[in-house]
Amino acid sequence: MALTDTFVKNVKHTGSPAGDKHTDGQSMYLLVNAGGKYWRLNYRFADKRKTLALGVYPDVSLLKARQRREKARELLADGIDPGAAKQAAKQAQAATVANTFEKVARDWLAKTKADRAQITQEKVTTWLEKDAFPWLGAMPISTIGPRDVLSTVRKIEARGAIDTAHRVTQLCGQVFRFAVATGSAERDVTQDLKGALTKPVKKHYAALTEPKQVGDLMRAIFNYTGHQQVVAALKLSPMLFVRPGELRSAEWSEIDLDAAEWRIPGSKMKMKVDHLVPLCTQAVEILKGMKLLTGHRRFVFPSIGRSEDRPMSENTVNSALHGMGIAKEMHTAHGFRATARTIMDEVMGERVDLIEHQLAHAVKDANGRAYNRTAHLPARTAMMQRWADYLDKIRIGADVIPIRQAA
Repeated sequence: MALTDTFVKNVKHTGSPAGDKHTDGQSMYLLVNAGGKYWRLNYRFADKRKTLALGVYPDVSLLKARQRREKARELLADGIDPGAAKQAAKQAQAATVANTFEKVARDWLAKTKADRAQITQEKVTTWLEKDAFPWLGAMPISTIGPRDVLSTVRKIEARGAIDTAHRVTQLCGQVFRFAVATGSAERDVTQDLKGALTKPVKKHYAALTEPKQVGDLMRAIFNYTGHQQVVAALKLSPMLFVRPGELRSAEWSEIDLDAAEWRIPGSKMKMKVDHLVPLCTQAVEILKGMKLLTGHRRFVFPSIGRSEDRPMSENTVNSALHGMGIAKEMHTAHGFRATARTIMDEVMGERVDLIEHQLAHAVKDANGRAYNRTAHLPARTAMMQRWADYLDKIRIGADVIPIRQAA
């Protein structure tokens, strides 16, 4: 006889040690014991008698238990063991809950660490920890939708960090694609955000390009009395005109003072191509002084007051310039590249292709092939020495030539 809601609600345990069974039909019954009321279904699969738990009353009502019974019977009709299917579903649910965005992101960071320079690894990790994990980190990655990511990056946009919002979106996309590859997600949901973010305004780094102004700046740099590492970094910045991140992450293993060369591995370069920087005599002397100070450590400019396994902070040179009275709207650490590009071309008449090559820009030969890092090395070495000598001249006030005006 089929059970009723009233009976299920009111039935009590009689005290039987094995519990009381109340049949509803088609092998489903209500087991009542001292612990509560449990729905069970007996069935046979592969000639073995099994029992499937359908839930606990009152969380699972009589109607819900019957629905689960019918689903189990459908599985049996299809040759599927409902008990095994239930266990597989539990495991899948556990995996879903365990594979949070933060867990998958940290797995991705670890798996792809070798593809990035340490400085980039730290920056990428910081972006995720600061701008993604607080809102997406605890969510199972398979449950995150485009709107969840958009809501997260909107918070970044709200504080005016438009470039960061785009970078974090790109990072989230990489995490999602890793999740797809490892079976934790079905698709990269950031693909649905194209056009949804505020477009970044292309900005140029402030730079002094008038020889007289640059001469004043060079005098200020040589009169700076800060930390010895900062002084050296300031003096090298205009001479070598590499990107600030490349300078601060320079390692002694990359520098050959005898050969007067600094070989930067592609993993540290924006274009991911090895780059060679000829060292002028002035740069060699500065680096020899640094060798006495930090030669026993990994980085030429290790972090000041922090772990020696980390390079100098990315804001150090800009902070020093600011402390010298140079406003960020006037000149920045990155601006030394524009300073060199402009004056070497318009004042000194240096070959533009050599300048561009030394800036580590994509330069191609007559056949459309990218130059390798040693291309035109003698000419570039001579050019870098002329540039360092020119900086010395304008610093002491000699041979200052105004920029040529267009006809």
